[in-house]
Amino acid sequence: MYLCLVEYEIKPHQKLNLGLKEIWLYREMLFFFTWRDIKVKYKQTALGFAWAILQPLFLMILFSLAGAALNIPSESLPHPLFTYSALILWMIFSTGVTTAGNSMLSNANIIRKIYFPRLIIPISSVSTALFDFLMAFIVFVGMLIYYHDRISFELGKFLLVFPLSIIITIVSTFGVGTLLAAITIKYRDFRYVTPYLVQVLMFITPVIYPISIFHFTGARYILAINPMYSAVELFRSCFNGQILDLRSVGISLLSALVFFIVGIYYFRKTEAYFADLA
Repeated sequence: MYLCLVEYEIKPHQKLNLGLKEIWLYREMLFFFTWRDIKVKYKQTALGFAWAILQPLFLMILFSLAGAALNIPSESLPHPLFTYSALILWMIFSTGVTTAGNSMLSNANIIRKIYFPRLIIPISSVSTALFDFLMAFIVFVGMLIYYHDRISFELGKFLLVFPLSIIITIVSTFGVGTLLAAITIKYRDFRYVTPYLVQVLMFITPVIYPISIFHFTGARYILAINPMYSAVELFRSCFNGQILDLRSVGISLLSALVFFIVGIYYFRKTEAYFADLA
């Protein structure tokens, strides 16, 4: 009787390789992580999934009242619709980045025990944020129906721009999230820095105000470095009838792409040491 030993070698991926084939092979684990994160987030809460709607709804009411009181322009849109249209995209980014940034530490026990594509963890964090978005989008559809006579809505443009806005948001969230995930597992201070970073980014994203209030062109271009600027502006263009500043949108798109590439590159470069550092 012969004993046959088979040796498997796990080789590192290329730095800019998403490893989609391997992730597809582990798709059941990705589903498990995503569903687990959703259940843990809303476990033992009286309102359950309703919190995915209530959080942006409360912020919309607060920002709308502040915008009306301070006479902040809303690009011909009602203040609630102007604010909520940005908030539902912003919630993907803020929730995804915050969760993904801490995801490697939260899953340290699993990382140390078994092998699987490490990118599954930040991907599941972004997927959880997308679930929240789908819940909040139901309210947005109701708002569109309610304000239908006060918006400039083109179905063809919406069908083209809406998916593009979601893709940009996902790319931005995944890029920044994976970068922070790789940094946080080595420098634990970023656990405390990330929430403040997200708060600051919200106030330099045109969620409460339109970028048109800045008359200095240079200031607009600086704010456009924010990768979420293009997603918000493209999405709002479906309803406000405003002409987009293509140069600012281009700057934001380039920023989103840079964060995506840098995030994946740094994550791939350091993932071999995650089990040792976790």
